[in-house]
Amino acid sequence: MFDHATNKKRVFVAGHRGMVGSAIVRELSRNSLISVVVAERRELDLTSQKQTDDFFKSQHFDEIYLAAARVGGIHANNEYPADFIYENIMMQANLINAAHLADVDKLLFLGSSCIYPKFAGQPMDESSLLTGLLEPTNEPYAIAKIAGIKLCESYNRQHGRDYRSVMPTNLYGEGDNFHSENSHVIPGLIRRFHEAKLNKDDSVTAWGTGAPMREFLHVDDMASACIHVMSLDSELLKKNTHPMTSHINIGTGVDVTIKELTETIGHVVGFKGQIKWDVTKPDGTARKLLNVNLIEKLGWQSTVSLRSGLERTYDWFLNQTDYRR
Repeated sequence: MFDHATNKKRVFVAGHRGMVGSAIVRELSRNSLISVVVAERRELDLTSQKQTDDFFKSQHFDEIYLAAARVGGIHANNEYPADFIYENIMMQANLINAAHLADVDKLLFLGSSCIYPKFAGQPMDESSLLTGLLEPTNEPYAIAKIAGIKLCESYNRQHGRDYRSVMPTNLYGEGDNFHSENSHVIPGLIRRFHEAKLNKDDSVTAWGTGAPMREFLHVDDMASACIHVMSLDSELLKKNTHPMTSHINIGTGVDVTIKELTETIGHVVGFKGQIKWDVTKPDGTARKLLNVNLIEKLGWQSTVSLRSGLERTYDWFLNQTDYRR
């Protein structure tokens, strides 16, 4: 269904204020044949079933990107587990069901690599889902994301929809959350190093031992991957994915230790002091690397290197009003 007034495809991006949602909006907006639709929180509270149903009844969309989510790092997941599981489950369930009722046939759900078991084989294959216990520090969030995958699969099986799921590795980039306590590792470290540089501190303390290995994907790469997956022919997807594990990993296929990451961020920021490690803080999972063979087979690869992505992210951080000091 096209917008006859503009002869454009109407695409709704839920979560357009977030890091991933805003990147998807930027990427989609480059296509002159697409009309991107967004809704502010005051217009649409996705945790409200009535508001969500009413919104979709009043609109007509060809495609939906479900990037809305409550997200945070280890600290936030430990402190607010009820908020993470409740809000994410409600948003996903309300939007996916409302999309179905409004006869929207194409939807892309964004999950997270934390859906995989704590001791999953490395790199983690799509078939690892539900084969073991989850990492306790983010289990509520992971369960919510698994529910989103299964919602999409179930609507496909029962109603013949084309609802797809992508599982990104750890994301970072422009638009990230740099809160001092509730941020993920990269924005948290960027802020900490930046403030230490301004204060001329002798050292910066990082959590854990620095030994765990993580994979990081720039948000612009994630946006391009989402649009690539949404554009794939449905028969090609069916041929390459199992009906019961229909999600697709999105990542670089390369990981680094937290120690290497921390040192690189220190260099990018220009901090000259010492890095200390608080080993009383949790490390989380020892290693999290995605198997990206499927997405590469389907024609997509990441293009932004970690160093380049960190430099771009720090430049964006410096241009924000709160940090121009």
